[in-house]
Amino acid sequence: MKSGLSALGLKHPGGVLSNLAPERLCEEIARRGEASFSEDGSVIARTGKYTGRSPRDKFIVLDPETEKNIWWGDVNQPFESAHFDALFERIIAYLEDRDIFVQDLYAGADPQLRLSLRVVNEFAWHSLFARNMFICPDAETLRTGAFDPEWHLVYAPGFLAEPDRDHTRSEAFVLLNFPRKLILIGGTCYAGELKKSVFALLNYLLPMQGVLSMHCSANTNQAGETSLFFGLSGTGKTTLSANARCCLIGDDEHGWTDRGVFNFEGGCYAKAIHLSEEAEPEIYAASRRFGSILENVVCDSEGKVDFDDDSLTENTRVSYPLSFIPNASTDGLGNHPSHIIMLTCDAFGVLPPVSRLTPDQAMYHFISGYTAKVAGTERGVSEPTATFSPCFGAPFLVLPPAYYARMLGDKIQEHGSRCWLVNTGWSGGGYGVGERISIAHTRAIVTAIQDGLLDDTPCDPDPWFGLQVPRQCPRVPIEILNPKDTWKDSVAYDESAGDLARRFNEHFASYEGLAPELQTVAPAVISL
Repeated sequence: MKSGLSALGLKHPGGVLSNLAPERLCEEIARRGEASFSEDGSVIARTGKYTGRSPRDKFIVLDPETEKNIWWGDVNQPFESAHFDALFERIIAYLEDRDIFVQDLYAGADPQLRLSLRVVNEFAWHSLFARNMFICPDAETLRTGAFDPEWHLVYAPGFLAEPDRDHTRSEAFVLLNFPRKLILIGGTCYAGELKKSVFALLNYLLPMQGVLSMHCSANTNQAGETSLFFGLSGTGKTTLSANARCCLIGDDEHGWTDRGVFNFEGGCYAKAIHLSEEAEPEIYAASRRFGSILENVVCDSEGKVDFDDDSLTENTRVSYPLSFIPNASTDGLGNHPSHIIMLTCDAFGVLPPVSRLTPDQAMYHFISGYTAKVAGTERGVSEPTATFSPCFGAPFLVLPPAYYARMLGDKIQEHGSRCWLVNTGWSGGGYGVGERISIAHTRAIVTAIQDGLLDDTPCDPDPWFGLQVPRQCPRVPIEILNPKDTWKDSVAYDESAGDLARRFNEHFASYEGLAPELQTVAPAVISL
């Protein structure tokens, strides 16, 4: 292992703690005072100033290949190679004579496509997080030294960049260097940066090999049919896929090959705010086990956790191995998707609880990536705000969105996947007027989709969005399926629907040149 670190230029680290198991890592966490523990033994970690990702601090090193391929702009900002080299040398100097934690891991459950990754960092709890979130090699591979890392990820949260000197935007930074096969992260303790930087890496490498990389959860029903769940934070992607009647493949990141789908990860990183045993029993149970990490979740002096306390952040998280979910897949693999479910939390209350999509509509809504932020989800948000994130994951895209959308459309056509839009937001009016669609009804909708009960159900077209709305769904009241029928004021509904349709069109205008054929399925703007 010393020679492995020497390859990075780390010649005299204070101590190298390699591939420690959770028990040993928790001992180190306690001994070093990095975090506390709940009454159930889960780690209670605090991330300090940064309680979420810092997307404006992510950069990609510029070279001839990346210059011509990357989707440059606000999401992917260029960084000069010489500046990277200089910053890297400063980080190595910072880590000299410090204890170093190392985890050798795989990103990707498909043995033919997995990426071997060596994670080098300074905190034991981040080493546990990496071990939770990725896939551990078998003991024999580690014992014999057969593990050969393709990429290195160096994480030094205690190192604060100096923007004038290091050419970063702030003290925090996430840097991807494809020629050197190296990721640098520093200045932030938020563990999600570690996970998502690897996702961004795979979002570049895999499509180049004909594999669609996706920000989605996935499960398989008892008939062996795979479902994908696309959705932004707060739409129910993790909750709906962690279903006791299905086998969970993964909750966040997957690839779709010519053989089927595979999980990128070996763990889950679920939102923990308002987590309850009644609504999300599988995730709740996983969060209360030794080896899980509760990030910025409030805990009292006796170790009692309060999942409803958002005093540190609304973005509380729990990290745990996939094996903590009783019905989780053991190999992280699934068949070609029979069902593709796109989730949106529509706070304007105008989208149907469920609607059927054509392949072109699926591509359109994939590029749109719509949901809505509501008060309390982000500082300064006091009324519903429409949010569009291409491919339901714009911050992690590396290639242009239309590249992924066309791959999705081709695979839908090839494998005959059935596509659906499911609204987990409001009905009977917008936020503050209507009511949130109950999770029981949403679960019933997803069950009906997966059981094929909506495939041949008669549908009515939505006049604004062109969606096919089923007239009935088992265990769901018929009166809520057509959203306009749930509003007391039909004129107010049309005004709100027209406003949202215009927002969709305004967003898609930026991508129309990349996928002009999808303009035919854009929402209609009707004159009232």
